[in-house]
Amino acid sequence: MTSLFRSIAYYITIPLVTAFWAGAVVIAALVGIRHRTGGIYDRAARNWAKSQLKAAGTTVTHVGFERVPRDRPVVYISNHQSWFDIIALAGTIPGTLRFVAKKEMQKIPLLGRAMKAAGHIYIDRQNRTKAIESYEEVAGWIRDGLSTVVFAEGTRSRTGRLLPFKKGPFVLAIAAQVPVVPCYCAGTFGILPKASLLLRPRPITIMFADPIDTAGMDYEDRHALMERVRGIIEGMRAQTGDAEFDRPPEVLSPAGTEQPSR
Repeated sequence: MTSLFRSIAYYITIPLVTAFWAGAVVIAALVGIRHRTGGIYDRAARNWAKSQLKAAGTTVTHVGFERVPRDRPVVYISNHQSWFDIIALAGTIPGTLRFVAKKEMQKIPLLGRAMKAAGHIYIDRQNRTKAIESYEEVAGWIRDGLSTVVFAEGTRSRTGRLLPFKKGPFVLAIAAQVPVVPCYCAGTFGILPKASLLLRPRPITIMFADPIDTAGMDYEDRHALMERVRGIIEGMRAQTGDAEFDRPPEVLSPAGTEQPSR
């Protein structure tokens, strides 16, 4: 199937599966169905994401997931270069999982309401006081057993390169006193770059590093933790084809031939 026809099929599928699963979540919340592991809120997110992966013709492989603790909640800290980072993580990580998302997603019709009903958290990055309050709320939920995904860059990369990391995710992990699991979503940028609508299906690999224990850390350790996690994520990235985005662009010599920039 060509990229154009695959894209058309995908964009027909998105509103249908979103209406079905988001609608199911909103109805479940309205009738008072409580959150439980493996319940409607978990199943809806996973099936919604899996349906999109299938429609896009994209497979997901995990590397190193056996390192993730199964007996306690964790904070997954990931890179973010495509919408497909979200659906790859949501569709394939087992157990109860919630995302920390920017508040703009709350405006998406039906999906925004469903995410809130399912327990995903919106962060107002422009209002530091509100952001801190939201992180404190999430930290309490994590301590109660809820694993969470946070994108360290805070937004999607337009170039495929890693952006500067925000300190918020690391403050959150320290406040919750749970392990941080650095992870890297490889191959997603080429599927659907930011500001692009044309799908280019290809496999996704999610790489998981050894967990980092935050027990005993405090607020002053946030920068050191951030730098440690960034180094790990950069190391995983270097093992993938995504590392090509880090090469300096080629420039033209006076003769018109391409020369690598120095």
